[in-house]
Amino acid sequence: MKIVAKTDKGVVRDNNQDAYAVGEFSDEVVWSVVCDGMGGAAGGNIASELAVKVISEKINACYREKMRDSSIKNMLDSALTAANIEVYDFADAQPKLRGMGTTVVCAIVRDNQAYIAHAGDSRAYIFNNGSVHQITTDHSLVQDLVNRGKLTVEEAENHPNKNLITRAVGVDKEIDIDFCQVDLDDEDTLLLCTDGLSNYVSNDEMIELMSDGKHYAFADRLVKKANENGGGDNITVVIISK
Repeated sequence: MKIVAKTDKGVVRDNNQDAYAVGEFSDEVVWSVVCDGMGGAAGGNIASELAVKVISEKINACYREKMRDSSIKNMLDSALTAANIEVYDFADAQPKLRGMGTTVVCAIVRDNQAYIAHAGDSRAYIFNNGSVHQITTDHSLVQDLVNRGKLTVEEAENHPNKNLITRAVGVDKEIDIDFCQVDLDDEDTLLLCTDGLSNYVSNDEMIELMSDGKHYAFADRLVKKANENGGGDNITVVIISK
């Protein structure tokens, strides 16, 4: 397995409130976590970095070879729940940080399976053979309106409230986490990213930038394109491929 990653503050923002970590347990088992902090410059940085630290530590401490699918799901759920408690308690103890939080998308890839847990609007995509498919569903006000038939997908893309999310790590005492397990073909590439990429780089542009199979260059290219298209937010990209 190969992992490439890049984070960038973008063109507009003064600092980077995104955070990420990657790791591997063997040649065939890798993991990553990507977070996008919110709650002011200090709060966003703290929330995303703390969540990445807690989740990474839990995965490294708890993962075992030949874990059952259900055990991996439970491990990711426990890791994200622990991060939620840590971020919430940290903010609750410091009034100036109250309300801080972070999105999260986390993946473990093993034996042609991707195990993905997420909360918020950071996303996971699969790229294969000239197509890209979003496999997470945003926890956002606009996505809720799409789900209820109040907005079309096209209307949602440019909606003024697109950045309002309905779930995040650390905002409430408890968190609802979505989990999915996806089959991966040998030619599939898994992409994890914050909305600094998805809001500034279209699916067609992703396909164009990833179609030559040069996986080592994908993260750099995608971040560069997001900045060329305005770079209005922090950008984080993690690419996992065989």
